Amino acid sequence: MKAKLDPNLTSSPQDQPHGGAEISLKGVNKIYSAERIETVALNNINLDITRGEFMAVMGPSGSGKSTLLNVLGLLDSPSDGEIILNGSSVMNLGDRPMANLRNREIGFIFQSFHLISDLSTLDNVQIPLLYRNLSNRVRREMAEIALNRVGLSARMNHFPTQLSGGQQQRVAIARAIVGTPRLLLADEPTGNLDSKMGEEIMLLLEEYNREAGVTVVMVTHDQALAERTGRIIRLFDGRQVH
Repeated sequence: MKAKLDPNLTSSPQDQPHGGAEISLKGVNKIYSAERIETVALNNINLDITRGEFMAVMGPSGSGKSTLLNVLGLLDSPSDGEIILNGSSVMNLGDRPMANLRNREIGFIFQSFHLISDLSTLDNVQIPLLYRNLSNRVRREMAEIALNRVGLSARMNHFPTQLSGGQQQRVAIARAIVGTPRLLLADEPTGNLDSKMGEEIMLLLEEYNREAGVTVVMVTHDQALAERTGRIIRLFDGRQVH
């Protein structure tokens, strides 16, 4: 039986789930400039994502899907427009407040698992918690709960090279949810997995969205997976299309 995430293990009310609106993009453009060439990655994106929603993002390669996820995750700033998180604009935040907000509010899952090979599973999961004022005991307890939730409590002391691809992605999910984020961004989370392992990962995301009420935005090329979410948005050449 999987353990439930315990908000009492966090050190601040900011770590606990919130209600209300989640995140909005207003007139967002993203332009990359190299010498005399400009590439428009996002073009006038207006998007409201509500608390507890599970949404898929689809589109051909180069359509701006990953850029959209980076902007939503506060990893990249728009060239124009506004990002509103929990009712407040984040556009005037400095680097450190932005990093703190990102660490507490947003979890990331990538197609390539990005685990550190010489750290154990337990230590990999604890990485996001190193930037919070938490004791070693609390960090370990939170990581154990997250690993138990994804069914890997027996693999806490294993290293990434000792795990299958599906197990490594479950570790990556545990790392993403360990700090009880309110927004989970997944960039092709099943892209490097076979269909059986991909289904396991999708079930985990669906369960976490349903049981923890966490908002999930998932980039995928898989139409069948996208149709299991509550809403699909499509991008083409940086524009949102219908």
